[in-house]
Amino acid sequence: MALNRDFVGRTYSPSAPYEVSRVKIREFAAAIGDNNPLYRDKEAAQAAGYPDVIAPPTFPIVFSLQSGGEALVDPDLGLNLAMVVHGEQRFEYVRQICAGDQLVTTATITDIRTAGRNELLTVRSEVTTVDGEPVCVTYNTIVERGGAG
Repeated sequence: MALNRDFVGRTYSPSAPYEVSRVKIREFAAAIGDNNPLYRDKEAAQAAGYPDVIAPPTFPIVFSLQSGGEALVDPDLGLNLAMVVHGEQRFEYVRQICAGDQLVTTATITDIRTAGRNELLTVRSEVTTVDGEPVCVTYNTIVERGGAG
């Protein structure tokens, strides 16, 4: 069954900001096996010119899909979550994410297409501070395996 193409262009906003903490950054860095001191040591980050520890480049995956998550579970979309895998992600940064940031994400479904027997759904998420300062844009492609037919 094909995904509902009427969802392309729909935008979703979070209900609350995501507060970036040193603990979350350290846990994420450990999970990806990155021992960069800028992710763990405030003094090292400050010596490099940052106000606090910074997050690894892929850190926004932790929170960026939350605002679009309501779409993914909407029965009208037709997504079979049991058949979903993560297809692709990329990030475009304006500035580093630092501990202490309070971030909001606005997610838009930008594309739904068929590739063979799979359905691909792309979500573009704009990440800003609570004051509206741009931080980064994430692009995530979710694949529903065997969904088309």
